[in-house]
Amino acid sequence: MSINLAAAKRIMVALDYAEAKQAEALVRSLEGIPCYLKVGMQLFYSAGPAFVQMLKEKGYNVFLDLKMHDIPNTVKGGVESIAKLGVDMFNVHAAGGKQMMEAAMEGVDKALQAASGPKPIVIGVTQLTSTSQAVMNEEIGIEGSVEDAVIRYARLAQAAGLHGVVASPLEVVRIKETCGSGFVTVTPGIRPAGADIGDQSRVMTPEQAFAQGTDYIVIGRPITAAPDPRAALEAIIASV
Repeated sequence: MSINLAAAKRIMVALDYAEAKQAEALVRSLEGIPCYLKVGMQLFYSAGPAFVQMLKEKGYNVFLDLKMHDIPNTVKGGVESIAKLGVDMFNVHAAGGKQMMEAAMEGVDKALQAASGPKPIVIGVTQLTSTSQAVMNEEIGIEGSVEDAVIRYARLAQAAGLHGVVASPLEVVRIKETCGSGFVTVTPGIRPAGADIGDQSRVMTPEQAFAQGTDYIVIGRPITAAPDPRAALEAIIASV
């Protein structure tokens, strides 16, 4: 099957596994498809930096999804360690504020002074795609609409020097209108037509998300839990 390479590079496969062996089996099954690979908290805490380095040695682009959120100095130090791994993208919580996000960018610069390499894309988490309007208003304590909260965080992230944000595909058009077409959007909450939405609240299909103008889509369970993950990914690539 011929693979649309340009589309494959904009699809991030979430390696949401508890152990490196499970993730390695998935990576082997996808060999030859130049997708992005997303390493989240569970796998990173289990397998550590060595797993990320292994993916980089295999030539993959890696999104390290740790959603850093702490005092500015702590985030700066954490980012310095992350940047030295050579990851292509990582994220921090925009809710940490402008000073914290600026500290993250300082951490990147400091890391690259010690070890030359390409600058990673740094993105801010706006509102999780599992967050509904009711949860945001009644539990988190943020008034207004989810979309307005996302746009406020996107503006803040841009002012702090970040390259883009994580948001649901529903907010992509307004983010691009507000922050410009070059401001990167990474969109989780992607479910192929007919797939179970699981714990997500704000979702779209891959085709719909790209039609909104997003730069990258993140897909986990529809690929990783499929009987044939490679076939599932190839079908998604073909659909877009």
